Amino acid sequence: MEQLKPRAANSSPLTPLNFLDRTATVYGDCASIIYNDTTYTWSQTHRRCLQLASSLTSSSLAILPGQVVSVLAPNVPAMYELQFAVPMSGAILNNLNTRLDPRTISVLLLHSESKLVFVDCLSRRLILEALSLFPDGSARPRLVLITDQDEPAEEASLLTLDFFSTYEDLVGKGDPGFQWIRPRSEWDPAVLNYTSGTTSAPKGVVHSHRGLFVVTLASLIDWAVPKQPVYLWALPIFHANGWSFPWGIAAVGGTNVCFRKVDAPTIYGLITRHRVTHMCGAPVVLNMLTNGEGNQPLPNPVQILTAGAPPPAAVLLRTESLGFVVGHGYGLTETAGLVVSCAWKRNWDRYPATERARLKSRQGVRTAGFTEVEVVDPDSGRRVKRDGSEVGEVVLRGGCVMLGYLKDPIGTAKCMTEEGWFFTGDVGVMHPDGYLEIRDRSKDVIISGGENISSVEVESVLYGHPAVNEAAVVARPDEYWGETPCAFVSLKQAGTTEKELIEFCRAKMPRYMVPKTVVFKDELPKTSTGKIQKYLLRESAKQMGSSKLSRL
Repeated sequence: MEQLKPRAANSSPLTPLNFLDRTATVYGDCASIIYNDTTYTWSQTHRRCLQLASSLTSSSLAILPGQVVSVLAPNVPAMYELQFAVPMSGAILNNLNTRLDPRTISVLLLHSESKLVFVDCLSRRLILEALSLFPDGSARPRLVLITDQDEPAEEASLLTLDFFSTYEDLVGKGDPGFQWIRPRSEWDPAVLNYTSGTTSAPKGVVHSHRGLFVVTLASLIDWAVPKQPVYLWALPIFHANGWSFPWGIAAVGGTNVCFRKVDAPTIYGLITRHRVTHMCGAPVVLNMLTNGEGNQPLPNPVQILTAGAPPPAAVLLRTESLGFVVGHGYGLTETAGLVVSCAWKRNWDRYPATERARLKSRQGVRTAGFTEVEVVDPDSGRRVKRDGSEVGEVVLRGGCVMLGYLKDPIGTAKCMTEEGWFFTGDVGVMHPDGYLEIRDRSKDVIISGGENISSVEVESVLYGHPAVNEAAVVARPDEYWGETPCAFVSLKQAGTTEKELIEFCRAKMPRYMVPKTVVFKDELPKTSTGKIQKYLLRESAKQMGSSKLSRL
């Protein structure tokens, strides 16, 4: 046995890029991408990706293996193709948030040392303003413009002044027979993603080809994705590479329905027009889909996978009543997708709807492709009791955990310990049945009079009020208690008072958990991926000072 070792024939580097070659053979004449009135087949998508990868390595651009190529675009066909084409050229793919401000984009481009940026036509001014903020003498990346026949055309003079080429020109000039550059090692970096920065400054997360391969297949298995689904791109691809589903939908020969504007009427229209079977979205998308007036049941069931924040049971209940089949999972930018899911048990179907929604709001158990998920005491490392009560920090171990943070060895070492765990910064409990439930980010736990209050639990109760559209609970300084819960709320329609919401909460939770303050806002601040920016709300609560009614 000792003589049996890895050889070239059995140790090809794992990469999700291989999926595209196979799908072009098996599903070549089937629809790969639909966007407005444009449809591509998998043969066309395969050829276009090879042509673009070829152009990136040509003498005119000369992108070298290991260099960073950035993309600033919404979910249009080019954005999907670039998830393959850039790493097929040997470069490292960096998707950028289209909703970020120019200053942040300039910081990320400088930090990543990006050599080239593909820019959607509607983000042209954004990228030019970002580049104008570069320090004198800094090398600026070249720009390639992604045009769109369905959007207003750019002036030709502006194109020649600011952009090296258009996207379609690069595709047209490329070699369709290009032999794409395979990774020398499956541990080679493939993508660079920046965290959304809900609690701090964005960090550059680097993932390997191997990690992306593992999380892609695990996600397909866990969600039981069939061959040739029709997938609606409501989740931004710039959010952790769309949770790995650009590669996953290619693996199963599905159809990618791309669109720009994420709103309820557009989503419902596309579901009906294209008979959509699958989609993903943060809980804010579920909330949006269920809050519209006159919502009608779907013509066919649609599988929708949600993650990013613990969804309130009330939102899950409303979503499923419309015909969506909700799957719930948990992952981070650092895991390249979902690594925990609420695996459903058949006997739970017998429970009342409210109990089913409560069970589904839990994050669940590790996916088949992941190694281990635990909740531990952050100080001692001891695993917490499986009683659904004792809280600790969620820790992970598995093949799709990131390589580390770019240019941040201290930050990498801090969260990836010698004991072999990745510390997430999320606070949770483990239930007796082995299912994980996230209670909060560690920075979002409110400590009032020595009691730990989960802001997520309070928010879940608030979402149960029929007038509440969005809710976020943070700590407000208090001279007597130290901190008290402060709720920021947006309403479906005006009329509900602070007193009404406080009384509603008092009837449903221990007195110490009840918000002492309710602040009404038209809309709560969010990141580009739909997560509520609690750090901004914490700052607002801090500026409010101590509550005058703190002893009540």
